[in-house]
Amino acid sequence: MVYDMSYKILVAEDDRGLNEGVRLALGQRDVTFVPAYTLAEARELTEAEQPDMILLDINFPDGSGFDFLRELRRKSKVPVLVITANDMELDEVKGLTLGADDYITKPFGLMALRARVENIRRRTMKQAAFVYDTGKYRFDFETLDFRVEGREVSLSTPEQRLLRLFVEHPGQTLTRDRLTALIWQDAVDYVDENALTVTVSRLRKKLEIREADGSICTVYGVGYVWNPENIREGEGYAYRL
Repeated sequence: MVYDMSYKILVAEDDRGLNEGVRLALGQRDVTFVPAYTLAEARELTEAEQPDMILLDINFPDGSGFDFLRELRRKSKVPVLVITANDMELDEVKGLTLGADDYITKPFGLMALRARVENIRRRTMKQAAFVYDTGKYRFDFETLDFRVEGREVSLSTPEQRLLRLFVEHPGQTLTRDRLTALIWQDAVDYVDENALTVTVSRLRKKLEIREADGSICTVYGVGYVWNPENIREGEGYAYRL
């Protein structure tokens, strides 16, 4: 499976502290963040940088983010997540009507923000193939056909989401908080703290993960990683099957 990993997100937010905080919270090795603090900068950087996603505040000193979104949709389908302090249903409806892909209101939790960004990214990311195939494993996430050495495996929805996150980020340590937010999404506040551990355990069993395989490993105190052989030596991680 081959992905275009040069993903670029434009963060258009006039509050410099929040702009930096959003970029730190969402920071990933395969994502580039471009800050914009005014609508003028947002317009200029959208043209110059051609971002794959825009996180757009509504209230700027030099205008309304809604006007920018209206202009943008006349010429571009780039995904937009609207971020605003206006906790009003009318603003939410207006943003979605103008073409926003999603909407989040300040103050928001970072787990919720990460989940929304990741969902948009997954829906829109350019993929050269939708099938993960190593010979032993063949996972078709479009037809939901999952096989281990040719044998079909039935996965629950949380297991499917977990597996996809793993194979989309080979060799990367995914934290427990991030995985929990992305797997259970809007229901994350109601998920038992052991749910992720149980889901990982069931997925390992269904995929016949053996000690010699090490396809899913635990990073103590942090999270999990798929294909640990892709991790460089000396990074200080302790793995457990």
